[in-house]
Amino acid sequence: MRPIALNRKIALFAGHDAGAQNWAMLASIIETCKLNKIEPHAYLTGVLTAIAHGHKQKDIELLLPWNFGK
Repeated sequence: MRPIALNRKIALFAGHDAGAQNWAMLASIIETCKLNKIEPHAYLTGVLTAIAHGHKQKDIELLLPWNFGK
């Protein structure tokens, strides 16, 4: 329960709607990683590295948290 309350407190001070929306998307990715037993920092690092090295857009589903590392 604490992470939900903490997230609500952080989102309150996002500054503007776009900042709050960006925080919500990032928080969703992090929680999805946790549900799939993936370390969020490793996931984000791996995905951003793959994109920077030219990962094909047609294979984007391979970068989803539940497919990551398979």
